Amino acid sequence: MPKTENFQWYVEQVGRGEIHGHALARTLATGSSKFQDYAIVESPLFGKMLVLDGDTQSSALDEHIYHEALVHPACVACGGSPTRALILGGGEGATLRELLRVPGMGKVTMVDIDGEVVDVCRRYLPEWSAGAFEDARVDVVIGDAKEYIFASREQFDVIIGDLTEPLDDSPSAGLHTSQMYEGIRARLKPNGTYALQASMSGPHNYHMHARMVARLKDVFSNVYPFSAYVPAFDTEWGFALCGGELDMASENAANAARVYARKCGGLRYYDAESNRRLFNLPRYLREAYEPS
Repeated sequence: MPKTENFQWYVEQVGRGEIHGHALARTLATGSSKFQDYAIVESPLFGKMLVLDGDTQSSALDEHIYHEALVHPACVACGGSPTRALILGGGEGATLRELLRVPGMGKVTMVDIDGEVVDVCRRYLPEWSAGAFEDARVDVVIGDAKEYIFASREQFDVIIGDLTEPLDDSPSAGLHTSQMYEGIRARLKPNGTYALQASMSGPHNYHMHARMVARLKDVFSNVYPFSAYVPAFDTEWGFALCGGELDMASENAANAARVYARKCGGLRYYDAESNRRLFNLPRYLREAYEPS
């Protein structure tokens, strides 16, 4: 029997027949907003963790993997020097932090529907945002991302979708439709890019990821799925990058990532080698993207 007597355990069901468990040293905050249940807990292995509706969103140990993978390939793909960015979701502030690293970034707008979760993250997870919320270049909008996309006429170099998955009971369920993707495409500058987290991508749990990629391909002419292993999720995690003119699996992209990472400063995960790993995918995923 495992020695669990010194810990409580947080257990999440991630699929049929699969659960993940984390020992907990303490619970820092719990609550229910208008949109979702939330908790901030501390694991002796992963450190602080944000949990929404029972699903792990990020952990102190490895959130840099997720957030650097989400943000920086999109910045490389649009030419390496974006000046105007939009985040859909991103309550922890870590996506904001990563975009503010980019040399020449002029303004970042973050639109998140759940102001209560944003406030809880600012209070209990200040390391995630690292002062980003106080940066003069940042505009935080507490509101509906879909309404913002269709009401706005602004143009962005980079749009990042740091939203929960399109599950029926998720506040993000209506933000992963073809109509929404068309609205996002209309907000991009020429050669602008849209990157989003796109669900699990392991050999046993990639089906939602593949459906999301297929829907993106109905709207965007260039779609580059990619994947990173995130230890706190205990699986490969899928992403997708849309737009731009750079083949992200090419050596040209790796070389561009090398130059970009040197300029960007403070990166712990993303560079040329990481770019190669992200976009050169295993056969089971490449076959899953092929039309049936």
